[in-house]
Amino acid sequence: MPQQITSHLPSYLSPDNPGPWGIFLEQVDRVAPYMGELSKWTDTLKHPERSLIVDVPVRLDDGSIAHFEGYRVQHSLNRGPGKGGVRYHQDVTLSEVMALSAWMSVKTAVVGLPYGGAKGGIRVDPRKYSQGEMERITRRYTNEISSIIGVNKDIPGPDVNTNAQTMAWMMDTYSMHAGATQPGIVTGKPIALGGSLGRVEATGRGVFIVGVAAAKDAGIDLQGVRISIQGFGNVGGTAARLFTEVGAKIVAVQDHTGTIYDANGLDVPALLEHVQQTGGVGGAANTTAIAADEFWAIETDILIPAALEGQITKDNAETVRARIIVEGANGPTTPEADDILNQKGVVIVPDVLANAGGVTVSYFEWVQNASCFYWSEEEINQRLETIMSNAYNSVSATASEHGVSLRTAAFITACTRILEARQLRGLYP
Repeated sequence: MPQQITSHLPSYLSPDNPGPWGIFLEQVDRVAPYMGELSKWTDTLKHPERSLIVDVPVRLDDGSIAHFEGYRVQHSLNRGPGKGGVRYHQDVTLSEVMALSAWMSVKTAVVGLPYGGAKGGIRVDPRKYSQGEMERITRRYTNEISSIIGVNKDIPGPDVNTNAQTMAWMMDTYSMHAGATQPGIVTGKPIALGGSLGRVEATGRGVFIVGVAAAKDAGIDLQGVRISIQGFGNVGGTAARLFTEVGAKIVAVQDHTGTIYDANGLDVPALLEHVQQTGGVGGAANTTAIAADEFWAIETDILIPAALEGQITKDNAETVRARIIVEGANGPTTPEADDILNQKGVVIVPDVLANAGGVTVSYFEWVQNASCFYWSEEEINQRLETIMSNAYNSVSATASEHGVSLRTAAFITACTRILEARQLRGLYP
């Protein structure tokens, strides 16, 4: 049987290196004073309901056997089934997956979805393995976590280095065990297998929707507004395209292949095509390459970190010259950096709100699978805009009411909803 752990690991909570889970715990401590009569339940947020560590043994193409460590963490199931992606990355840790699952609890609650939070991952560098090897890794991992996932228990989806094909393999593996096709076991599937229209662009579109709302609140005219984006995949690339369509200029982009800049605005369609052909922004025609560290110091109106967590820290926060930060990635800003940026007057639209477009359309996909009735992309985009706009307005109102940042307001909103559900359900037995 896989090993099960029901609390955080002390080694991840070192004061010098708290890890992502430590960052989440600090965020909970910051919001605790606002919980009122629900404060007695606050420690519930600090203990994932279930953390699963699995061994993923796989026969490689050369006949050798390799072992990979996989995780699935269910942080909170009080408001509904667990929901959260599966990421493949060589640096995946239990601390990271625990934090990501907790942020999913907050994210689903802040936009009002009937879900809890979960997350999964495998410590693997997919660039080093063939497609056949990645399929076998995916299927074995799905088999190992199958005891705790389910259409009404925990629904995985795509994340870093996983995609619609990965979800198809997961769905097929789970369906083979169930003896019937189970499209609702994962979201982010190919359209041909019950995936939802609009899912690929959903997170980036959500970033755009709340970015527009934040700019309006700040009195910023989108015509000619300068935007810098870190990460240029589905999230950053989609946001870039949508912002340019309303007259904004993307002046800088950074990803794992390089950092490029053009004060007059990059040619986004050409850049998207370049990324599609080469895998990154590095070397794009008619752009100026700059040092990676210079990216944060570029004077810009809106900064969108849409890569990995922990990118804006106390070491570079002082150099940031943006009026608004819209967090397309999960956990891109550390608490120390948060304090520095708040003191500088930078408005931060937090990840748990800004990038909730993906899970929102995943919810739409799950609902469509359950009803066997599918919506048009126009309907999906309209529903997404309604939910994201309402969530932003609610969080903004809470921020004004309490005189706090949007991040604190988002956590007040979400944690209140989670703990209300916990209190109403009580403890069993």
